[in-house]
Amino acid sequence: MTNRKCANTTSIAQSGVLGLCQSATRVSRWVAVAAAILVANYSSAAPTNTPVAASAKTSTCYLDGMDEQLQCGKITVPENPKLADGKQIDIHFAILPAIKNTHPDEALLAISGGPGQSAIENAAGFNRMLTKVRQNRDILLIDQRGTGQSNLLSCDDENMSFLSINDSELDTVAMTEACLASIEADVTQYGSNNAVKDFEAVRQFLGYNKLHLYGISYGSRMAQLYMRHYPEALATVTLDGVVPMQQSLIAIGSSIERGLNVLWRDCQSNLECQQQFPDLVDKYNKVDQQLANAPISQQVRDPQTDELTEFLLTRSKFTGAIRMAMYMPNIRALIPHAIHQAANGNYQPILGIYALTADSTGIALGMHSTVVCGEDIHRITEQMRKDAKESYIAGSMLDGLVKTCEAWPIPAEDDSFGQPIDSDIPTLLLSGELDPATPPNWGAMAQEKLTKSKHLIAPYATHGVAYQSCGNDLIAQLVDQGSLKDINGECLQKDVRRSFYLNANTVETLPIVKNDTEIKTDTTAPAKTAEDKE
Repeated sequence: MTNRKCANTTSIAQSGVLGLCQSATRVSRWVAVAAAILVANYSSAAPTNTPVAASAKTSTCYLDGMDEQLQCGKITVPENPKLADGKQIDIHFAILPAIKNTHPDEALLAISGGPGQSAIENAAGFNRMLTKVRQNRDILLIDQRGTGQSNLLSCDDENMSFLSINDSELDTVAMTEACLASIEADVTQYGSNNAVKDFEAVRQFLGYNKLHLYGISYGSRMAQLYMRHYPEALATVTLDGVVPMQQSLIAIGSSIERGLNVLWRDCQSNLECQQQFPDLVDKYNKVDQQLANAPISQQVRDPQTDELTEFLLTRSKFTGAIRMAMYMPNIRALIPHAIHQAANGNYQPILGIYALTADSTGIALGMHSTVVCGEDIHRITEQMRKDAKESYIAGSMLDGLVKTCEAWPIPAEDDSFGQPIDSDIPTLLLSGELDPATPPNWGAMAQEKLTKSKHLIAPYATHGVAYQSCGNDLIAQLVDQGSLKDINGECLQKDVRRSFYLNANTVETLPIVKNDTEIKTDTTAPAKTAEDKE
């Protein structure tokens, strides 16, 4: 099963992308839809009381990154749930069967981020992270409508070179309008609330009595909506990199600025990084200002083909590369060196980061645009607009999304959509202190009315705590015992940070503090446990 390409109307710096990057797919520059007219209805998803044999409702399949035989299938649902006899679309799912299925009536549903990532394409990553859960329960992956195999909403332009294109000159509105004109699907039907109905239809079709949920980033919004609409179907919930219902995705702009400030702090509080890059912020501002005046063109080696090619470095490519690198600890460690080299006229390290991050989001931005334009853009406050003007990253992101939504007409969700989830389902919330997208205070906001919840903050994690720490063990513990009892964040105190690269070949070693006379380079706060609600 091959990866789907990501569609993007603007540069990556202007996108509202939240999701953890779990697969590598090339970012292209268009938003669009590929839609198919199908012929069944919701009756195929009639409830059953117990799971049936997989062979009765699925077929064997193989997924990228996994060498074992799995089970895949699909259900067919109305594109518009209010028009049962109208156009139909297929919703695809995959099951990673339990090693020893002691709980055949339960599964863990893992929900991808984005908005716009395919869960099925990220099966290998979910499998590694949820290996302990899978010992006794199936892992269920569903390609949300508009993503992956479920009527993918994307439009690629293979002729655009992501290295040489001047993304600052792209006409976002014109491109979005042209793409929308080619669409056969009703894009208004690809929002989060309709997608939750699909998820529940799959559960009923497969006959699971209860689901455990794991939602990462935007997937945490989907998990919360599942809690709101179908609480009786859920046993436990884990929200990782939390997007509270009260928060517009547009607020990610200020979170990115926070992420940058944390990066500067980490470098300055680390002896070797501070000595090697004492004026890191000044160097960043120098490159940023140079690119604000004019893009820089260089002949470079293509990171994929090793052929000589033009690399046109624009301001949005530069800031977008830095922004996306902050999501991933191994690439975050390269940022100081790359900035230092760029300030000295060597853009090859920035090219490397840009190529890595531009190839990593896997977002179907047709679906992404429907979500953001219907659920978030109308929640922009005057304070958010004011804050955005203070930051190029936040300002360009807001401007790009506003322009996209002008050409992507989606009815706004009503005010009830943004109300906090009121639930007594055992819920674990995980936040990374270094997260450049969903900071810890977002997790605290989501916890407002979750009466049985625990919010843990991992001091050394970025985006996706369970992928970088013992968070995956905590999820397995929650699923096994069905409650938050005895779950604590002590194991999250383990320092899992990557050492900063001092040059292209070496990384520094964090000094060990042996006594009060030595310089302490690790000033990150210890693991924090927010308020528990039992």
